[in-house]
Order: sequence, then C-alpha cells, then structure tokens
Amino acid sequence: MTKTLERDLGLPAVVAISMGAMIGSGIFILPAIAYGVAGPAVVLVYVLAGLLVLPAALSQSELATAMPRAGGAYLYIERGLGPLFGTVAGLGTWFSLTFKSALALVGGVPYLLLLFEVPAGYVTPLALALAAVLVGINLLGAKQTGLTQVAVVAVMLAALAWFVVGGGGNVERGQFSPFLDGGLAGLVAAIGLVFVSYAGVTKVASVAEEIERPDRNIPLGIVGSLLVTTVLYALIVAVMVGVVPGDVLATSSTPMADAADRTLGSAGVVAVVAAAVLALVSTANAGVLSASRYPFAMARDRLVPAALGAISDRLGTPSTAITLTGVVTLVLVAFVPIAEIAKLASAFQFLVFALVNVAVIVFREGHVDYDPAFRSPLYPWIQIFGVVSSLVLVTQMGLVPLAGAATIVVAGVLWYLLYARSRVDRVGVAVSTVRRRIGESHLAATRSLVADGGRRRILVAVPEETPLPQERTLLDVAVAVARAHDGTISVVRFETVPDQQPLDYAAESWSPADVRFEEETGSLAENVDGDVDVEIAEVVSHDTAHAVVNYARHHQTDLVVMAANPPNLGRRWPVNRVDWIRRHVPCDLLLVDGIAPEPFDALDSVRVVGDGGPYHPLTVLVSDALGTQSADGVVTFDAEDPTTSEESQGQYLQLLTELMDARALQPSTDGTTTDSVRVAVVADRQVAERPDPATLAIGVWPCPATRGGFVERTLHRLVY
Repeated sequence: MTKTLERDLGLPAVVAISMGAMIGSGIFILPAIAYGVAGPAVVLVYVLAGLLVLPAALSQSELATAMPRAGGAYLYIERGLGPLFGTVAGLGTWFSLTFKSALALVGGVPYLLLLFEVPAGYVTPLALALAAVLVGINLLGAKQTGLTQVAVVAVMLAALAWFVVGGGGNVERGQFSPFLDGGLAGLVAAIGLVFVSYAGVTKVASVAEEIERPDRNIPLGIVGSLLVTTVLYALIVAVMVGVVPGDVLATSSTPMADAADRTLGSAGVVAVVAAAVLALVSTANAGVLSASRYPFAMARDRLVPAALGAISDRLGTPSTAITLTGVVTLVLVAFVPIAEIAKLASAFQFLVFALVNVAVIVFREGHVDYDPAFRSPLYPWIQIFGVVSSLVLVTQMGLVPLAGAATIVVAGVLWYLLYARSRVDRVGVAVSTVRRRIGESHLAATRSLVADGGRRRILVAVPEETPLPQERTLLDVAVAVARAHDGTISVVRFETVPDQQPLDYAAESWSPADVRFEEETGSLAENVDGDVDVEIAEVVSHDTAHAVVNYARHHQTDLVVMAANPPNLGRRWPVNRVDWIRRHVPCDLLLVDGIAPEPFDALDSVRVVGDGGPYHPLTVLVSDALGTQSADGVVTFDAEDPTTSEESQGQYLQLLTELMDARALQPSTDGTTTDSVRVAVVADRQVAERPDPATLAIGVWPCPATRGGFVERTLHRLVY
C-alpha cells in the first residue's frame, strides 16, 4: 500500500505561495544594487525580467496540469528528458531553493536593525531562529503552511500598496533622467541580476500534488501571480527611484525603508520594515516548502535514497526531506556567504527554466499520452524564446556563477552515474521519441532494401592458407545470402608475395597451393545448386588487406564475406588488419567466425544480437537469409532495447516478420534461445561472440559510407 499527499491547497494558497516565493529579497534588497548597474532604467529592468519569465511560467503551468504531482520542474524534466537530466535538475533546484531561503533570512536582518538595537553578534542567531521556526511550520503540514502563507502575503501586500499609493505623489520626474544611465549593457546585466526576483513564480508547481482542482488553480495561480507581481515591482521601484537620490539609492542596504522615510514618515518606515520582514520570511518559508518536495519526488523515482520519500505517520508530511532541507538551510545561514551562493543558484535557475521550456516541446512532439488541461499559447515560439533568452541571461551572471552552476551539474551527473543509474530502468520522452524515429527510419530502409532485391555481387575473400572447412563456411554463408537476394558470387584467393618478388612473375607461377585451391574450390562450387552463379579467381599482391579493398572497389562488389580471423593478410600493418578492411571496404562486410554444420541446412536456428536500438537493414536481410536455410526457419531477435516495453518489442518484431521470409521471434524469458548447439549468432554492427565452439558467429558491418555521420553515430550511442 502506498501513501499520497492530500489535496488541500486552494487558489488563494496557490497565489500566496507563488507571490510569497517571489516578493522577498528581489524587491527589498536588489533594486539598490540593480540601480547601480542600470540607473533609472531599473524600472524597465523589472518589467522585462517579468516578461522573460513568462515562457517558463506558461510552460510550467501546462506541465503541472498534465502531471499534478509533487516535484515541479524536476518531475517534468525527468519525465521529458530522462533521469540523468532529472537528477541534475532535482538536486540543483533543491540547492538553489535552499540557498535562496537562507539568503532571504539573512537579508531581512538589516530591516530589523532599523527598529531595534541589535548587537551585530545576534544577527546570525536571529536568522537561525527564524529558519528553525519555518522548518517546524512545514513539518506540521501543508495546510498550516498554506494558511500561514495567505496571512503573510495579505499583510505584506497591504503595506506595499500603502507604500505605492502614499509615495506615488512624491515622485520627481527629474530622478529618471538620464533613463538609460547604464546603457544597453547595463540594462541586460541588471535583468540577469533581478531575474531571481521572479524565480519563485513556478515553485508552487512542486506542491502540485496537494492543490485542489489543479487544472484551474495552477495556471491561474502561476500566471496571475506573475502578472500582479510584475506590476507591483515596477510601481515600487518607480517610487524608490523617484524619491531617493541616485547616489543614496545605489549604496543603500534598505532602499525601500529609505523611500518610505521620505514619503510616509516613521509610520511608513515601520510598515515597510514589517512588510520586508514578512516578505523575506515568506520567501524562506516557500523555499523550504518547495525545496523539501524535490528529494521527496526524487526518492519516489529511486534517484536518491528511499528514506527521503518517507511520509511521517504522525505529521503526514515528508518529514525526512523537510528536516534535511532545514539542516542545510541552517548550515548555510551560519557558515556560508549567502549572497555569493544566491548568485550561483540564480545561474542554475536560468538553465532549469530553459529545460522546462524544452520539456514542453518534447512532450508535445513525442508519441506519449500527454493531455494537459491548460496548453501554453503561441507554441512553440514562446518556448523557443524562453530557451534562448534564458541561455543569454546565463552569460550575464559572470564566470564565478557559471562555474558554480557547472559544479552542481557535474555533481548531479556523478551522483546519477554512481548511485541512481543502476536503480532506474526508464528513459525520458525525448529519448523514446528519438528511438522511435530511428526505428521507423531503419524499418523504412529495410523495406527499401527488400524492394530493391538486396545485394547483387558478393565477394568471398579467401587469403592463402585458409583451411578448407573455413572456406566452405564462407561460401555457405554467401550462397544463403545470394540465393535469397538473387546474387552472384566470386570466390577469390588472395596470395601474398614478398615485396622483392615482382607481381607479374608471381602471377605466372603456379604453386601446389594454387592447384589445390582451384580443385577444392571448384568442387565446392559444383555442389552449389544451379540457382546461384559461382566464379573462381585468384589475386596476387604484396598486401592482402589492400588487395581485398581494391578488388571490391574495382569490381563494384556489394558484399564481402571473409573470416573474422583470416590468416596471412600481409605483414605491413602494425594495426589490426581486419579492422582496417572494415573501415575502408567500399561495401558491406560479413566477418564469419567458426565452422558451419555440413550440410548447411543442418543449422538449427539463427539468433540476432545487437548493441541496442533497431537492427540495421543489412542485419535483417542476412539473418533472414540464414533463417530460411535453418531447420526451423526462425530468427530469434534479442530485445532491441532492454528498457523497451514488451508490447513495443512485439510490434517491432511483427513489422520485421512482415518483411522477412523467416519468422521473427523474441528470446525466451530465461535468456536462452535454443537447446541446440548448432546456432548462428548474427551480431549487428559489433564483433560476434561465440558462446561455444559449435556456434557460428557472423558480424555484420554495413558499408562505412552508409553508417551515418559523426552526429548520427553519437546520437545513436547516447539514446541506446
């Protein structure tokens, strides 16, 4: 039996959590710093920053109505882009929110100092006490947290509204000239600085599993709170700029209190200080609430230890996750310079917003069951704009924040590789979509190859000193392929002579080995049924590897069949000469290891193995040709991907069967495919392994020119 979170957060609580996560250090502390960068244009900075957040807000609203579960951005990125990206996003966002909570607590202390004579040594203990209280509130349950958030936001908004209305009449227009004092560069840099003021707008999605009527309340709460907060920010900053001299505003640690002192008097200062403390506490509270849900959701997905996902029987909350978040917050408040860490967290937030926008595109374009109650307008342009703008803003954070964000990313990747990877067996929608399209492409190519009649000219390359049983096996494989696809065969013996010996002399000399080859190969050719033409030839060269490649090129060969470990390929090459042939041969290549049964149709079955992903069309054709020659006429395909569902595997094999003469089956559940030892193992684009001496192993290597470019091969390796 599993436990779930109760849905008891209505629209007021959603708006309160969202606004409470936004209205904090972003408006009470950052305007002064941003003014020093952009000048009076800081008013426009807040408006533009709010607009740049809109794509992520719309995307997250859509994703939250499709998946109203705890986890927020982590959940959407993990399901869309896969567990690796999900691990990075979950851990990084958890740290980001925790850092922001600690920053908000410490940032509220300067406003407290305006009312009370507090010794400097008590600043950190006060922040720690506030953090402990908020952790306790979250441990009591989301209902208490939601009600607390509504009350805090209501009082805070009343004070801020008084500040705007009471101070608006005292604004001096001359304070806004020159408007773009920091130039365009200063404007863009300031946007990157204050962007964190809006980061909390999507944090409510992390508690989506606890929201009533999520299809209505989530988009209304997220988008509505963003619009209201953007307007409120612009009005508040306009009052600050309009009433406080620029040189004073740029250096103030309590800019809103300075503005209130000039317009509302001491009562206004008290109200602003109260609002500032409530706002900063509200930010920290929403941060603890949201941050604790990330390890909870990740634990359910087995990306972190299960203890972090445990729900307390007494409190009904993920107490372990909340406690861990609280402990990290206390440590940060006590020992770490929070302002610098907050910048690092902000840089990572840009990346998370970009990934959220990408996730919407992935879900909409992927072949998955995706039916959100709310759909983002202007798709996909607004998502593309959100991705580009987020990445541009990241560059404005400076090298240190970028390096810190990179460290978090590396830590998340290492955690996934060392801990989580072995515990999860799922992939994201993006990978599934790419795999499906690669599979469709391979099936289309297979249909085309079947319709074209397959390969025509087949070269059986026989270096000198090749044992007769091995030569017979190579010819049997070539005949099976040729018979199935109307091909012709050339069996060519490649003789290697020393560099000192002229080739024309060697070509005119007949050795006993030459005579024996002609007699034995002629006998093998005579035993081939009349429906396949077999011709015999001999080539003399100083280097057999080069000779095989050149012969295939000059005779327009479609397929080369040769031994995986042939004798005497020439002694010039310090590298593996078979690998050299594989890389340079101008056509497809089969590398055969082992001896086939005699007669060849005594082969009991054919098994196909791969390195993940759909099989190459050539592999399908070769295995089909061998399967039709086997005793049971069956080709057993290993699963094309170990994480693919059985239904998907069955559909894939059904499509293959429609293209094949042999029957395509899946392997048995115990991993064995036959009780017989006379098995041909066909390896798709890899070296074939022989489990026992009686096994015939055939490695299928498509023509290098048709194997795809670097990007295609890299993509194949990544998604499989």
